[in-house]
Amino acid sequence: MPGRLNISTIFDQVQASTANHHKNIVALSKVQVEAAQHTEATRDGNFKLIGERIFEDAFQLALMRVLPVKKGVAPADRIVKFIGGYIKFINERGDYGREDCPGTQEDDDEGTTAGRFTAKLLRFLLRGFSAKDKSVRYRTLQVVAETVSHLGEIDEDIYIDLRTCLLERVNDREIPVRVQAFIGLSKLYGSEDPAEAEENEVTVVDILIDNLCHDPSVDVRRAILLNIPITSVTIPHIIDRSRDKDNIVRKLVYSAVLEPNVFQRESLVMGPTHPRSLTIAQRELIVRNGLGDREATVRTAAGNLIATWVDAVGPPPTKAETIPRQRIISIAADALLSVFTTRVDIFESIEFGGQDWAHLTPETAFLARVFVEHCRATKDEIRLEAALPVVTALAFGIQEACNGLLIDIQAEDEDGLLGTSQEAERIRREDRRVDKEFVLAEMLKLAVHLDYADEIGRRKMFQLVRDMISKEALPDSLLAGCLDVLRILSASERDLIRVVVETVQDLRDPGDDENDDEQGSCNKIDLKCLSLCIRMLERVNGMLEDNIILAGILDELIYPSLRRKEANFRQKALISLGLCCLIDKRLTRKYLTFFWELFEEDSPEAIKIDSLRIVLDLLLAHESVLREDGVSQVITNLIKYLGEKIPNETRALLSIGISKLVLSGVIHDICAVKNLIVVYFSPATADNQELLQCLTFFLQVYSYSSHSNQQRIQKIFIELFMDLKTRHEELEEDEGMVSLSQIGAMFVDWTDPLKLSPAANANTETHMENESIHIDLAIDIFKAMLEHDDLEREDKKVLCQILSKLHIPDTVDDDKIRTLKLYIHHVHLRRPLHDTVTNNAFTKFDTLISKKFEKQLEDFSEEEYRKLEELKDLFEFLDSVIPEDEDTDVPKKRADGSTKGCPRVLRRAAQRNSLTRHPPRAGVGRTSRSGCFKPVVNILILISLRRRRLSTSDDSDLAEIDPPRRGSTAPTRTMPKRSAATKQPQIIELVPTVTTQPPNPSPNQGKQSTNDISAADEDAGDASSEIPFDSIMDPDPDSEEEVNDLLAEE
Repeated sequence: MPGRLNISTIFDQVQASTANHHKNIVALSKVQVEAAQHTEATRDGNFKLIGERIFEDAFQLALMRVLPVKKGVAPADRIVKFIGGYIKFINERGDYGREDCPGTQEDDDEGTTAGRFTAKLLRFLLRGFSAKDKSVRYRTLQVVAETVSHLGEIDEDIYIDLRTCLLERVNDREIPVRVQAFIGLSKLYGSEDPAEAEENEVTVVDILIDNLCHDPSVDVRRAILLNIPITSVTIPHIIDRSRDKDNIVRKLVYSAVLEPNVFQRESLVMGPTHPRSLTIAQRELIVRNGLGDREATVRTAAGNLIATWVDAVGPPPTKAETIPRQRIISIAADALLSVFTTRVDIFESIEFGGQDWAHLTPETAFLARVFVEHCRATKDEIRLEAALPVVTALAFGIQEACNGLLIDIQAEDEDGLLGTSQEAERIRREDRRVDKEFVLAEMLKLAVHLDYADEIGRRKMFQLVRDMISKEALPDSLLAGCLDVLRILSASERDLIRVVVETVQDLRDPGDDENDDEQGSCNKIDLKCLSLCIRMLERVNGMLEDNIILAGILDELIYPSLRRKEANFRQKALISLGLCCLIDKRLTRKYLTFFWELFEEDSPEAIKIDSLRIVLDLLLAHESVLREDGVSQVITNLIKYLGEKIPNETRALLSIGISKLVLSGVIHDICAVKNLIVVYFSPATADNQELLQCLTFFLQVYSYSSHSNQQRIQKIFIELFMDLKTRHEELEEDEGMVSLSQIGAMFVDWTDPLKLSPAANANTETHMENESIHIDLAIDIFKAMLEHDDLEREDKKVLCQILSKLHIPDTVDDDKIRTLKLYIHHVHLRRPLHDTVTNNAFTKFDTLISKKFEKQLEDFSEEEYRKLEELKDLFEFLDSVIPEDEDTDVPKKRADGSTKGCPRVLRRAAQRNSLTRHPPRAGVGRTSRSGCFKPVVNILILISLRRRRLSTSDDSDLAEIDPPRRGSTAPTRTMPKRSAATKQPQIIELVPTVTTQPPNPSPNQGKQSTNDISAADEDAGDASSEIPFDSIMDPDPDSEEEVNDLLAEE
């Protein structure tokens, strides 16, 4: 048929380039219209759509050529894109094929040619969703994901089948398949109404949100993020991805999701991510996470988003209306600084005159302060000098603002006692007080940047600020700004301390007319003095012994407040004492254990958090006190406490603190790194984004900073792998964990010598030694395969697949490469790998080593190697390994545990080659020290196996050995059930502080006595005598060849 030829020609053209797609879409549609004209009349007066059927079959035949093609082949991707464009083209023409096919309205539910073609294509593709070939599953899902947005109206049954099949494929084992399944589901989201869902029914949006947050694959999370519709339900979870572990995902949140949707497409209509569409909390979270990210690309993307927001809300922010008030001022400041950096035109258009300083509002005060700080940072002295006011003028402005604030505070206190004002009036008064407090705080921050060369202005400002901190009613939020100004105006740090201590003593002096009615006022004064001491101690860098005047504050204020029962007194006194310890080692030795005990006991959560922060800061500040016994015990308890049942915030703070202690060299115990890695991979921390981001950064910096750190990571790999393998096996149904293959890949990345910092490679000898660190890792892997009998087939598969990712240098020490080859040989002999994928990976690595280091292994002999005294322990370990009896068949068990009458799974004997895969030499492969059977015994067992192949098992037994492959389903992964309820903190079992190695068995343990071998031969003979003679016993060339090889060895 000409149409069939045209279809093949069109598909041949579209796979070459996307430039001819539109032309070929039109051409293919003409072929389909022409084919639809060919009908055949039936006896009952209807028509058979002969032409349409031929076109559909030809189209499917061409499509079938694409389905087996693997991911990444560009021509196949172009054909898939062409199919999507064609489906869109024919379905956008609503009456496509309706008038040209007179029989379609009678014999088909789909009334148009396009509808019938789309329905049949979907039914055809759905059959490929469960294909065993991963490439077929990937391509069919890719076609559906490309076309699902353009399907038009389809039958409800087809829609239900499509939705069900897509939901099944989201649990596929292959990541690319899951990616396409989620893309298709994202496009189905708009056609589903959550209100119509039945009770306990999982909706599409639930699946998308759950996997957006929890899927371990970065590609899957990225695909969902780029395709999920932005609604009020999904946007909080999209914003949460700004704390994702992957840098690209965090960047895409800002550049590909939030910024393009500020406006609706091709219009100025407010979009879902417009600043006025978001809540204040969401805007704060977006700005804080974006501008505070460690990656420069993420910060740049966040800055571009904020600049787009500025354009969206109106003119440049030169007036109060364009600057939003936010609760967290630092976030607003970062946002405004980002605007000044990305939009220089806005920064240059801002000017401040004399009238602006006389009538400051919260918005203009905030803008002026950030503007001055930006001028200071960019060293724009001309613009700074033009903007800053005179010192005396600003001092009078601060005094006026302070007096107005104190009057409002006094009026509020009187109104609280009398209760004469209405609720609305009280709210308005409180708002005015908050505005005045904010303006005064911004003016104090601005005063730090003034030029105090004018002595009159300096004295005026100094006396003004000193009077302000002595006011009992002054809010605590203004103390920090006042002390910053005092520090600039004071001659030295000692003068600042003297001024603050005198102020505290004046405030606490009760006078002669003290009575019980004033006890409440004294408590407020003490709290005010504690806050003042905290702000002062935060700005002190000298030692406590150089400032004896602080001793009076400790004895008269801090110690008594620490013994009080009120939580607010204890918390402030605790912080004050911690700050005093930071500037005095003697106090640190005395109170460090006290702070830790306060953290461990049942105290309020705020006090526990402050105690932990103090302990971590003291350990970082005073490294010399770590040698004392009590301090070392605190460090041990810190490491162990990571696995306790504690809240996420506490665990994140503890992990951050221990990471800093390890990076700074304060903690040298490898158990700290072990436990941090265990916490990093634990299912209990899967939702703790702060902890995950911290440890992701820490583990990379720690590993790449020095050769010794990479060696530590390499040495603990097997121990942690076995521990994490056990945790995988003990997972609950509602828990998820990173796969062992991903864990192995991370360890390979952390120990990659190519990623070591240049400073660490400065020493040539160290560089040469570090180049072979992956050789040591390979030796550890093979040693674990010999030593650990509890390794399952999947565990061995993961370990062998790691081998292909190792960096093998061109130059390796002779002893090290021969030791590696020795381990490979003994794994081949004593722990043969029966899984095809595992064995292929093992053989590939063995071949690589043999070819790359052929000269170094050319004269290698195990017998000569055994004579070396320093390798005595190595050969004792190898000889102690009990080999797997791979030459005998393994009987399968019945349900009752017996093996009688059951079929036997046959294992073929492995070839005994030399260490270097060359023809055997004398003495290699014969020694009885290796614990293997002698060749004569192997011959007897092989003859026994030949007879057992003639077992007269029935068909059911054969089916049990090799079940039919027909109807097998595609592999899926088991997804844990996740609940929306809040999870309780979980206990993480950490590795023990003292690592104990299991004792190696004695060399004689792997040997068998002569009597045992004889008994085994007799049992084999008895078993073979029970099998009746069969005429199928014809000479078997393979078995005769094996026997001849064994005889030749003997």
